[in-house]
Amino acid sequence: MTKMPVNLPILSVRGLSVAFDTYRGTVNVLDNVSFDIAPGEILGVVGESGAGKSMTGNAVTGLIEPPGRISAGSVTLRGERIDTLRGEDMRRIRGKHIGMVFQDPLTSLNPVCTIGRHLTETIRTHLPLSPAQARQRALAWLADVEIPDPATRFNQYPHQFSGGMRQRVAIALALCGEPELLIADEPTTALDVVVQAQVIQVLRRVCRERGTAAMLITHDMGVIAEAADRVLVMYQGRVLETGAVRDILDRPRAAYTRTLMAAIPSVHQRLHRLPVPDEGAVAPLPAPASRPEAGQDAAPLVQVQGLSRDFDLSAGWLLRTLARQPRKVLHAVRDVSFAIPRGTTFGLVGESGSGKSTVARMIAGLTRPGAGHIVIDGVDRWADRQAAATLPGRFQMIFQDPYASLNPRWRIDRIIAEPLQALGLSNSPEDTAERVAQALRRVRMSPDAGRRYPHQFSGGQRQRIAIARALVSHPAFLICDEPTSSLDVSVQAQVLNLMRDLQDEFGLTYLLISHNLAVIRQLCDQVGVMQRGQLVEVGPADAVFAAPRHGYTRALMAAVPDVGRVRGLPLVAVA
Repeated sequence: MTKMPVNLPILSVRGLSVAFDTYRGTVNVLDNVSFDIAPGEILGVVGESGAGKSMTGNAVTGLIEPPGRISAGSVTLRGERIDTLRGEDMRRIRGKHIGMVFQDPLTSLNPVCTIGRHLTETIRTHLPLSPAQARQRALAWLADVEIPDPATRFNQYPHQFSGGMRQRVAIALALCGEPELLIADEPTTALDVVVQAQVIQVLRRVCRERGTAAMLITHDMGVIAEAADRVLVMYQGRVLETGAVRDILDRPRAAYTRTLMAAIPSVHQRLHRLPVPDEGAVAPLPAPASRPEAGQDAAPLVQVQGLSRDFDLSAGWLLRTLARQPRKVLHAVRDVSFAIPRGTTFGLVGESGSGKSTVARMIAGLTRPGAGHIVIDGVDRWADRQAAATLPGRFQMIFQDPYASLNPRWRIDRIIAEPLQALGLSNSPEDTAERVAQALRRVRMSPDAGRRYPHQFSGGQRQRIAIARALVSHPAFLICDEPTSSLDVSVQAQVLNLMRDLQDEFGLTYLLISHNLAVIRQLCDQVGVMQRGQLVEVGPADAVFAAPRHGYTRALMAAVPDVGRVRGLPLVAVA
């Protein structure tokens, strides 16, 4: 591309509209979108699912699939129009002039190619360098994105990297062709707070030092607050407002932006309910007659004592014998103990690999502990196998990805009815249908939704369906593994409010696992902090968040990309 004046925007979008031609007519998904991104600037693009954020990025990079098309407007890169380019001409722009970072780096990296091959192939495709020069450049990029021991990591494969390291490799891969523009689509969604902070730091530093413009697409306003210079707020395919980060966070002009800001949980405040638009009337499920009120029983509903679990990562016996390799043992969980009082929420936080999900799997009966006891409602899950056979009806699980946990071939009514049939809790088809309808109404969905399939619902609606399935058997205890990580802020607020309402009404007990400390702060009564398989701090949520005792907890708190820090909110817990 021709070199243009330095003060020219890297990317200029004017009046961009995208339409899809369907058998029912033309559907406009983007309408008159305009913005600029200057050299070295990070523009944050926010909005709910379906607002048009990713579609804007796809339009800029020419990745709109038929029947979609750009129906109006223009996209210029360094003063040259690129929205009219097709085929090979557009492919020359991608990588060389526009780099892309996607949400899941594991799916964007070839599992059979080493990290070094990924980088050197991309570098030699876009830059006139020899293999030796490309290798040196690749090693320099690995060091630039703070990958430890680049020379060793160069010859390793994607599965040998952690999630955060893979995302940093993806950033290096997007930038190694020395593009003028980087488009990052939800690059930190599935990362824990420490790794997320590292990725944000790398992104900011690279943009500043190299003058790369970046378009950061995310639903996490905390990430926007920490990483972006300006914010573009989108709603139903339109730009509602744009401005400096502090201006938008402190003084949003559009009513939608104000609603979006109000729905964001903070580690510095705890509200009984997050402000969200009116969710309509709630038709409650009939509570089990035997349900005790929260706090009535002195004994906790769930008691974990001295829980430990090791995993043998050694090579096979023959290879160990021939190569004389020592055994490799991963101490995933070591001597973990905590109690969850009836009717309360216990939050488990920590970095990826700290042992949170392993603890949940052992409590759920999916992984056998190496040592220790798990007592649920007076039953020792692993010591008393006969009594443990009655436990499945007393607890349920809500998983991180509702689409993966819902059978795509089943209708919603069959999905929700499955626990009733598996546990023998239904007396007749009519009784099953009525209880399924009640469960759907309780999560603010119409019983008519039972006749549809999972793919016909949004992410937030699918998570409500997963909650309805968990509730239909009237459990006393719910294990929630990252239930809001893939949801935008307004849907997340609705799900959190729903969980709080259900707890108030039925006295439910929750084990909530999340890397989002703001979600933990909003919902939990007690918090346990895990590091390398150990519980390093546990206590009331107010105390842990107000004055963390352990250094690791303080590091987690410091790493949180929090809107409150930018807006200057008081660091005081609000009941």
